[in-house]
Amino acid sequence: MDGAFRKIDVDQYDEDVLHESELYDADPRSPAEVLDDVRQRQGAVRSLLAKNDISGALSVILENAPYGPNVDDAKNLNLQTLLTVLNTTKSTDITNIIKTLSPDAQDTLMKYLYKGMGLPGWGDISGSVLLGWHEKLTEVAGVGCIVRTMTDRRTV
Repeated sequence: MDGAFRKIDVDQYDEDVLHESELYDADPRSPAEVLDDVRQRQGAVRSLLAKNDISGALSVILENAPYGPNVDDAKNLNLQTLLTVLNTTKSTDITNIIKTLSPDAQDTLMKYLYKGMGLPGWGDISGSVLLGWHEKLTEVAGVGCIVRTMTDRRTV
C-alpha cells in the first residue's frame, strides 16, 4: 500500500481553513522591542520585590504579556520573572494578592501557571508552589478562569 497520500496538506485546498494569524491580532512591535519591554518590566519587578510589594510586581508582569509568534525569548524571560514572584510569596498572602488582580490578569496568571507546569521538571520552582497558586486562583476566580485559559488561542 502506498501511504504517500497521507503527506498531502489538504488544508491548502480548503478556502475556509482557519489560520493562526486570523485567531487573534499579533503584537505590532518587533520581537526585539517586545524583549526590551520584558527586560524593563523585569527590572521594575525586581525593585518592587525589594520593597516587598508582591501585588504590584505581579500586576506589572501580567499587564502586557508577550503574545504571538517569534517572541519566544520574551515569553521565557517573562515566565522566569513570574516564577520568581510566585516563589517569593508566602502561601498565606496568595489569596489577598489574587483578589487585587483584574479578571484579565487572573486569566493570564492561570496561563502562566499551566505553562510552568508544562516545563520539564517544572523548571526552577517546586510543584507545590504552582499547585498552591492554582488552587487559590481557582478559589478566587472560579472554574471559568480555567475554561477561558484553555480556550484562548493566545499563548504566553
